[in-house]
Amino acid sequence: MNTKVLLTIAAGLVLSTTNISAQASDCATTASIAYEHAKVKNYEAAEEPLWKVRKECPTYSVATYQFGQKLLAHKYKKAPAGEKMAIAKERIALWKERLQYFPAKTKIGAMHSDIGQLMYDNKMGTKENQFAEFHKAWTEDKGNFKNPKNVYTYFSLLVDLHGEKKKELQEVFDLYDEVIEKIEDEESSKAKTIGELTDKEESGTTLTKKEKKKLSRYGKILSNYSKVKGGVNQKLGELADCKNLIPLYNGQFEAKKTDVSWLKSAASRMSSKDCTDDPLFFKLVESLHKAEPSAKSAYYLGILALKDRKTTTALKYFNQSAELETKASDKAKVYFKIGEIMKRQGSKGKARSYYRKAIKQKPSMGVCYLRIASMVAKSANACGDNKFNKQAVYWLAANYADRAGKVDPSLKSTASKTASSYRGLAPTKTDIFNNPEIKSVSIGCWIGETVRVPKL
Repeated sequence: MNTKVLLTIAAGLVLSTTNISAQASDCATTASIAYEHAKVKNYEAAEEPLWKVRKECPTYSVATYQFGQKLLAHKYKKAPAGEKMAIAKERIALWKERLQYFPAKTKIGAMHSDIGQLMYDNKMGTKENQFAEFHKAWTEDKGNFKNPKNVYTYFSLLVDLHGEKKKELQEVFDLYDEVIEKIEDEESSKAKTIGELTDKEESGTTLTKKEKKKLSRYGKILSNYSKVKGGVNQKLGELADCKNLIPLYNGQFEAKKTDVSWLKSAASRMSSKDCTDDPLFFKLVESLHKAEPSAKSAYYLGILALKDRKTTTALKYFNQSAELETKASDKAKVYFKIGEIMKRQGSKGKARSYYRKAIKQKPSMGVCYLRIASMVAKSANACGDNKFNKQAVYWLAANYADRAGKVDPSLKSTASKTASSYRGLAPTKTDIFNNPEIKSVSIGCWIGETVRVPKL
């Protein structure tokens, strides 16, 4: 190869490298401008440079797609009804581009459930198309399928498709079980943190700014999930009533009576819907205990024993169930059942112990706090040694009631009214002023706790 040819090739390589370098520099500069505007939510200024980066440098940074979604979400929120469809389509296109260029940094569960929600909100495609997006998110990446609204829409679509004879009733029941489990897992996670921060606050320690924000944010998330759970149960409605469950399971029983998973599911649903008086429930429990003696079968045998007023036998089965149970939310349910029996028998200390065990397994079980609050309040006269200390017991009861509303937003109204009524029975501002030396009160008898005197 002669020198002239070599020089030509070399020049071409230099020019090519220079062009690539210049393009990279342009991408960085344009992206920097776009990102800085987007960070301060100046989306109008960010739009042109951001879309330039998206078109000319699609692999530059995942931030292009993150800021792009925020920009489009902002436009979508402010757009009139007639313009939302076009923006929704652009958001979906942007998500798919992100998946194309940054698959490792794209959460399938979040993306496809958000796409499904946009399609549903804007009546894009058929119900089957919308459902397919949610179903892909749920089956491939349930961990990142977190938006409460999306969870409800997914379930709602399945119920609608069943109503159109396009999905089987058993599919509805199966998804219902999964959805409720998902919701309760999310609730327990957030409620545990709320409980820990509340402990810190009640001990007199001031929460940091970050902790206060977390407490507020998690409270809102819990509230949203509480609404979704109520919506899911309402949507399921009569489909899961005894009049539908009993013929469905009777028809399936002979073919499924050795299927442990089916027996557990059927017995659980009949128990939760109070269909336990029907002979089918006994058949289900008997078959389940014969096929695989377990926490579930022991629990249902305990329910049957309670119906026969055999409390001692019921407690034996419930304790067996608690020992065998590995699923936290189900273990909590068993402990709560035992706590209820102890409370009815007047064993307040034992009842509180089981309610606390339930809360430990399922931190969002606010009803346990209400039960403890009630027992504490009713023990005010018995557990205080003077008028002030007896009335101070109501502060403790009110604190327990407050917690119920914090960890379970569905109880917020009831918990607030309950706490308010207890505080109305506690020492007044004047009482506190007349006893300045009292900073806290140690409560005796079965309660055995200390409550701080609040600043009124």
